[in-house]
Amino acid sequence: MVVVSLKASYTVKPSEPTFDGRLSLSEWDQIGTITHVPTIYFYRPSQDWIMRDGDILATLRDSLSRVLVHFYPLAGRLCWIQGSRLELECNAMGVQLIEAESQATLDDFGDFAPSPDLEHLVPCVNYNSPIHELPLMLVQLTKFSCGGISLSTSISHAVADGQSALHFIDEWARLARGEPLGTPPFLDRKVLRAGDSPIAPPCFNHAEFSHPPLLMGASSTVEERKKGTTVSLLKLTKTQVERLKKMANDSRPTECGRPYSRYETIAAHIWRCACNARGHKPEQPTAIGICIDSRSRMRPPLPQGYFGNATLDVIATGRSGELVSKPLGYASSRIRAAIEKVTDEYVWSAIDFLKNQPDLSQFQDLHALGNDEGPFYGNPNLGVISWLTLPMYGIDFGWGKEVYMGPGPHDFDGDSLILPGHDGDGSLVVALCLQVAHMDAFKNFFYEAMAESSIN
Repeated sequence: MVVVSLKASYTVKPSEPTFDGRLSLSEWDQIGTITHVPTIYFYRPSQDWIMRDGDILATLRDSLSRVLVHFYPLAGRLCWIQGSRLELECNAMGVQLIEAESQATLDDFGDFAPSPDLEHLVPCVNYNSPIHELPLMLVQLTKFSCGGISLSTSISHAVADGQSALHFIDEWARLARGEPLGTPPFLDRKVLRAGDSPIAPPCFNHAEFSHPPLLMGASSTVEERKKGTTVSLLKLTKTQVERLKKMANDSRPTECGRPYSRYETIAAHIWRCACNARGHKPEQPTAIGICIDSRSRMRPPLPQGYFGNATLDVIATGRSGELVSKPLGYASSRIRAAIEKVTDEYVWSAIDFLKNQPDLSQFQDLHALGNDEGPFYGNPNLGVISWLTLPMYGIDFGWGKEVYMGPGPHDFDGDSLILPGHDGDGSLVVALCLQVAHMDAFKNFFYEAMAESSIN
């Protein structure tokens, strides 16, 4: 077990005065996961950096204070308002930077697969504190005995989605290297009518805001939420990805247009394998949550550098028996149909739906706060998020690019991420959380399908 000692904690505030006041949050900021989302980077700095002990921390502190001038919402605090809604208090209270050390080496983490050891490298958020006291961003720098370091961030999902969080980290690294800001953040959430009253009822049926299916025979998600989970990193070579795409597209009707994408293929494969591994009855209803970035789907598109949440979740549904008995392309077609619904009109309709709700609590995932009333995408459902197009890699603060970057620990049954391989060779990685009882079977189904395809 890796032992980590906390040395110091600092509050880092913007280096210059910033806007002081309340900012309205968009509907997308206030639903789904509104707690903190961790990511972690591992580095092997050059001997020159290692010898100058203290320079890494000083560089991070200084550049962080300067980048917060531009991204000042991250230095603020959230506050609850009527209807389980949130506002952002821009008060420059700052972010928390933790300095830690460990006698472990980077080699002790092997291929950096998720494990309990990673939990000690990620800043802990004390959700027992009132929300208006919680930093919206926490950072932990951990130095290892080999000279390597890890840099982890936990950023409130109520303030930034994945695209925005990675935009911030990229700009922070640019300033740390002594370069100017690349793309300034666009902070005005009024482009999504943040804080405005509803102007119309929704014009679409938004099934994504209903609770997903329950296990047959169950009346709630209570028992499924109690079951232990585990996380695995499942790697796919470029050849395996192409093999799965061929499997999906071999059964694609010609009228379906373009071939199924990597996401439509891999998400469908994950969905089918989960149904098999969980031992569902053929008639079991199941849903897959699909996270869609609306930035380029809106007309006009959101401004470049939009900082906030611009993603919405839609769902594809089916019955487990059909999903596993029909070709892979069937599950891909269900996923594509859900994705293609998301147009400019659909996005505004979804915003109107939420604006017309008297209370948003039923749409908020507050599991970390001890509230299990929100949506649950564990058994018999799952969520598959794509990081395939996000600027994840090559984050250089001045001591070289990372040797590994990935999601921090997560323990929600059904959560999964599809990430590009770190080497840019066309490989992919699936980071998957499932119940312990289902993971081994899932792995078998996950790789068996490709082996069978290579034989045929």
